[in-house]
Amino acid sequence: MKIRSAIPADIPAIMALERASPAAAHWTEQQYADLFIPAGQRAVIVAEGASYEVLGFIIARHVASEWELENIIVAPSARRSGIGKCLLDDLLESARETKSDALFLEVRESNIAARAFYEKAGFQPTGRRKSYYSQPPEDAVLYRLNLR
Repeated sequence: MKIRSAIPADIPAIMALERASPAAAHWTEQQYADLFIPAGQRAVIVAEGASYEVLGFIIARHVASEWELENIIVAPSARRSGIGKCLLDDLLESARETKSDALFLEVRESNIAARAFYEKAGFQPTGRRKSYYSQPPEDAVLYRLNLR
């Protein structure tokens, strides 16, 4: 497995992974394409398998002295193999290089596996957003990881 920066040619594979994950944030093809426009400060990282297939990805946005994890998905067939941790570790290394203070995120309250993953990585719950998600309506649990 190889962790690398995503390129625009990865968009179809990223979208296929995202569509196979009902709990994930769903973006349009244009929103993914916009990630590669240099105007914003975003990290888009993929995990690539031995036959060059995209097995997972992570997207985060740099906002002032913090990073927001916007999406992380691992292919159903590759889950629980450490790919998510490798993606998150790579993002954390990049975030620390920017001398940022924290990484934050929100996750569906019912996504117990994701919440356990984040808590194991050291994220602390900091609050909730009532009815943040739709289809189905659900609260978001907010998490923060201090980087310094």
